[in-house]
Amino acid sequence: MGNTLADLNYRFLFPDATQADPEGTGLVAIGGDLDVDTLRCAYQQGLFPWFNPGEPIMWWSPEPRCVIYPETFKPSKSLTRRIKRSDWWLTINTAFGAVIHACSEARAYSDGTWIHASMIDAYQNLHAHGDAYSIEIWQHKPDLSTDHLTDQNLIGGLYGLKFGQAFFGESMFHRATDASKAAFFVLMRLAKLSGFAWVDCQLPNAHLLSLGASILPRDEFLSKLAKQVTQPNINWSAISGKPHRLADLLNDNIWQYHNHAIIDIQS
Repeated sequence: MGNTLADLNYRFLFPDATQADPEGTGLVAIGGDLDVDTLRCAYQQGLFPWFNPGEPIMWWSPEPRCVIYPETFKPSKSLTRRIKRSDWWLTINTAFGAVIHACSEARAYSDGTWIHASMIDAYQNLHAHGDAYSIEIWQHKPDLSTDHLTDQNLIGGLYGLKFGQAFFGESMFHRATDASKAAFFVLMRLAKLSGFAWVDCQLPNAHLLSLGASILPRDEFLSKLAKQVTQPNINWSAISGKPHRLADLLNDNIWQYHNHAIIDIQS
């Protein structure tokens, strides 16, 4: 790869993925930082950081790319039954720190060790700036009036980034069977209401493929992404910070799209 790999010595100087990585290995650049503006620029160009502690920051644009289409997503019958029979609750952007720390624990289907301290700090900073979001699944209705939401009650969730009409899924976790799938179901409903063409899942794995993920050639992904990130940003703030019964979402009777925002119609 040698001289085709761009080394980032200046912020935002991201190379074209197809030129820097003609062999399709996925690695596009090395170096730079994890500041908010750097990450914003990277994601909107289809790159994301992925490296182990002690290594330089590595920026990736996989060939091919793993995506899932909200418009055609259908939860499995078993997941629908579990949601319908459960007393689980959902929240949006309520416990981001707890979610990303839970995602940093290694799982059987995915090595979570790449979510180390510097990555956690970077994404919590993005969350503070309104770019990163979490979806939480709770065993029982959470008491949002308390400063500390107990990990014992938090049984599943995911986090990712949102720019324009593009959502970039980062990681998910579960402490109860199907709880991460339930969080993904919530994300698909939100993404569909928001008019997102797809949710980026980055790299394919068996878990994502079991949820209905598809594969796109990198050049097609990047071409369409360039248009998605320039679309009006869909505001999710109106639905943040309020718990809902997860089963209510099966009938689409919690949220509604209105004037570039997802609103809570149960308020």
